Parts: sequence; C-alpha cells; structure tokens
Amino acid sequence: MIVWLIAACEIGFWVLLALGLAVRYLLKWRRTSVVLLLCEPVLELVLFVATAVDLRNGAEPGWEHGLAALYIGYTVAFGHYTIRWLDGHAAHRLGGAPPPPKPPRYGRARARHEAKLWLRAVYGAAVALALLQLAVWYVGDSGDVSSLRSFQWVALRTVGIYGLIALSYTIWPRKAPETAEQPAAEAGKEAARR
Repeated sequence: MIVWLIAACEIGFWVLLALGLAVRYLLKWRRTSVVLLLCEPVLELVLFVATAVDLRNGAEPGWEHGLAALYIGYTVAFGHYTIRWLDGHAAHRLGGAPPPPKPPRYGRARARHEAKLWLRAVYGAAVALALLQLAVWYVGDSGDVSSLRSFQWVALRTVGIYGLIALSYTIWPRKAPETAEQPAAEAGKEAARR
C-alpha cells in the first residue's frame, strides 16, 4: 500500500504542478494557481500519516517505509526549488517572460551552485533521517527496524556522494572553453605589457 501511495504522491505532485502553472499562465488565475501549488505539501503530509498508521497497525517496518521517508525528505528539500525552476520556464514559454537564467557552467560560480544543491541534499537527508529515527522509536523493540536503519545509511551515503561531486567542482573547476576572441585579447594584453 505504501509503495502505491508514494507513486500516487509523485504523480499528484506533477499533476498539481502542471495544473497550477496552466491555471496561472493560460487562464491568468493567479490566486487559484497559488492554492493548487500550496496543495503540494498536503501530499507529503498524507504520505507521512499513512506510513505512521501503517506502522501503528502492526506492519513490519520494510523498505517501503524507508522509501517513504526518503521521498518526503527529497520533496521537502527540492520541491520548492523544482516548482520555482518550472515556474520560470512556464513564465517564459506561456507568459512571455524572458528566459530564466541558466545555472553557471564554469569556475567558482558553478562550484557555488553545486554547493547550494548539496546543502539542499543535506537538508533533505536530515528530514529523512529524522523521520526514520522517529519510526525506529515508534516501532521500538517490538519489531525489526533493520530496514529503517539501512535507509538511514542510504540517506547518509547519498549526501556523501553528492558532497564529493560538489567538492570536485571546487577542487577541479571547469574552465570556460577558449573562443577565437580570447586568444586575440590575450595577445593584445601581452603586446600592451611589452
């Protein structure tokens, strides 16, 4: 049941997002779109309550409960970011706004961007870890909580891998490709130095 509910929440997230953006930019109903977009967190609340009820009713803690916690953590950390990103694209495509800025591709700016995304991942993992720990305490000694503990390690490994990727952009920043104008400009600077 929990797996189906996770899938329903994911589908519901995208349906509410599409409806909210369509209502905002096609029908120009801004207040209605805000209401639709504010329904997004209700999906996570429903999933949280359903998972707690499932555990309270004696369900053996399993991977689906761990997955539910990871899903809630991800949507808490990245949900608003995703909505804002898609809103910028919808405003451009449907509302005539200028195209949204792209994330930086090179140098320190890219490293800062990756660090911010990593901090979101840390936030999502913290939410998932807290939910998983609450589930462990909730189940107590009456059940096998090893699957919940294993999902705590999944959250920590994910943050670690994401952190290594973000760190790699700091240690080895990508450099912008040289264009034909750059060597000429550098040659001009070199001639000016002489």
